[in-house]
Amino acid sequence: MPRLLKQDATYWGPPADNGFGGGTYPAPVALKVRWEDKTALFIDANGKEAQSTSQVLVGQDLQLGGYLFLGTSTATSPAPGAREIRGLEKIPNIKANKFLRRALL
Repeated sequence: MPRLLKQDATYWGPPADNGFGGGTYPAPVALKVRWEDKTALFIDANGKEAQSTSQVLVGQDLQLGGYLFLGTSTATSPAPGAREIRGLEKIPNIKANKFLRRALL
């Protein structure tokens, strides 16, 4: 699957409580992805039907509530245009030793 991941993206994990009623984002992480702007229905973490407008194939586990940005960024919080990860899928291959991961935005 790594041969499919040709585009640059930036990932920010979900914010951690900073003790003052707000959140602090972890440092941004540069990723190689395959970003597809297409709609799809999925079941969200609350068990409700939702619609994504983009699907992103990634090579590592991500977290719900994190943000993805198509392109590179060193911003300390999600850059303008970054999109929230609202759904995640992790599909094993036949031997269950490799996984296809898809983030739904």
